[in-house]
Amino acid sequence: MAAFSEMKLHADIKTGRFVQRLNRFVCLVDLQEEGAVPVHVPSSGRMKELLVPDAKVVVEPFSRAINHKTRGRLAKVLYDHGDHKCWVSVDSHLPNRLFSQAVKGRTLAEFASFTGLQPEVPFNGSRLDFLLESAEKTALVEVKSVTLVEEGTALFPDAPTSRGARHIRDLINSLAAGFDAYVVFIIQREDAAVFSPNRGTDPAFAQAVDEAAAAGVKVLAYDCQVTPRKVALRRRVPVALRL
Repeated sequence: MAAFSEMKLHADIKTGRFVQRLNRFVCLVDLQEEGAVPVHVPSSGRMKELLVPDAKVVVEPFSRAINHKTRGRLAKVLYDHGDHKCWVSVDSHLPNRLFSQAVKGRTLAEFASFTGLQPEVPFNGSRLDFLLESAEKTALVEVKSVTLVEEGTALFPDAPTSRGARHIRDLINSLAAGFDAYVVFIIQREDAAVFSPNRGTDPAFAQAVDEAAAAGVKVLAYDCQVTPRKVALRRRVPVALRL
């Protein structure tokens, strides 16, 4: 299956073992020859099922020419649960880049008519991820990074997010202003059969998605092929608002 878009790690990646999370954005990783070193975590998600002691991880080192307090960026984690193993990308910024590349390349059928793309667009006091334009219409898009999969169901969020719910309501309001609106969930792993809002963790967010879908906001999900060196936007995944 051809990828819609893909991102590769250009740096000399290092593999190691997760030790512990020190705070929201820093963890310790054992890089063997260097011992336990601080590494940036590029996501505020909890990821408790991924960031477990001794989990195999991939770290993308920072340039030594730059003075960083952390040694590199945590890029991938190997989810290892008995016979079930898969690499998971944990960079919450990567889905926006994958989506942007796919729209510009016109490889996503749902967005093939759009020829203009503008990131970080102010709307209603918020800042939404993308404004898309074609000759016939204009659309606002929010992209969400998904790392949690339970028994084949991808779930977002893995921690309550009032900001996320606010952005969904902004999309609802944008419909009355004449925009098309989309929320796109990008699952940064390849073991999900379906996507659903995480009602158990954040019922307010799930309710906002319900209202958005009823109002006409399009809710889409895509998964990714993930290896230690690349992440590729792979295929559309069915959305089940209620399981």
